Amino acid sequence: MTTVVTSGVFPSTNPPASPISGLGTADVRWGSGGSQSGYQFRGAAADVELDGTEFVVGTFVHRNLPTSVSPSQFDVQLTINVMFEDGSTTDLDFSFHHNETPNTTGSSPVDDDLVDLQTRVFPQPVTIGGKQYRAVLSGFKRNGQIVQQFRSPEGGVNFAEVVCMFTLDEPDVIISSLRHLGTGPGQPDEYVEIFNQGGAPQDLTGWVLESKPTGRDFPFPPGTVIQPGQRYRVYTNESHPQFGGFTFGSSQQVWRDEGGIARLVAADGHVPDQYPYLDRGFNKSGRP
Repeated sequence: MTTVVTSGVFPSTNPPASPISGLGTADVRWGSGGSQSGYQFRGAAADVELDGTEFVVGTFVHRNLPTSVSPSQFDVQLTINVMFEDGSTTDLDFSFHHNETPNTTGSSPVDDDLVDLQTRVFPQPVTIGGKQYRAVLSGFKRNGQIVQQFRSPEGGVNFAEVVCMFTLDEPDVIISSLRHLGTGPGQPDEYVEIFNQGGAPQDLTGWVLESKPTGRDFPFPPGTVIQPGQRYRVYTNESHPQFGGFTFGSSQQVWRDEGGIARLVAADGHVPDQYPYLDRGFNKSGRP
């Protein structure tokens, strides 16, 4: 574990946006007059595990007012300065893609501006205590969920925590969550989420997600790759492209309400992770 203190600035946009002010500071604005939008980054102090455990590296603020900027879509670079407890520092460079959507209806979510994390798939090398790690910006944390796209309602000041991790330069895929209580007949919105907390991509060709004790399996399609900091979800009978679009395609529940075990089985047969919940499926009096 190490302790870090962070700060950040926005050095540039690509392509250059106009009109814009505040480049090189932690508070960048675009538009003109009294209706400027923009980003702010607020640093944080955190105790950090060096095993892929996510931590809040700072707070992302979007001031979203009706404005005009050219072009309407551009990348905003963010440089985060990380100071370690021994006084050493390192700079991490990341990028956000901004979509200044047309303000046509005056309502949310139609007119929400969109901010997409661009460089989570390019981990930054970092040396901590003489050892080499990778820094991965894994997403925005809002309402307890970590997502790659931040929807920012018009006419307000909107916040999201920015989540990062320090990890080794190798893949490490785990089951990060399981929703076993869905809604409606067949509970189509149940899902299992897998997460690559490592610093390198993992090819999931030949990998299988198993549901115990219902016996249902989901083989990942050939060529599926999960990048560092990326999350995939396998739904019972829904498709969500933002999480990979994976589904069991089952009209019946896959995860027993009474309990069970999710297992992730690699192509060579070993089990990188498993996720028991409730009674682990040993209560045979419930529904299978």
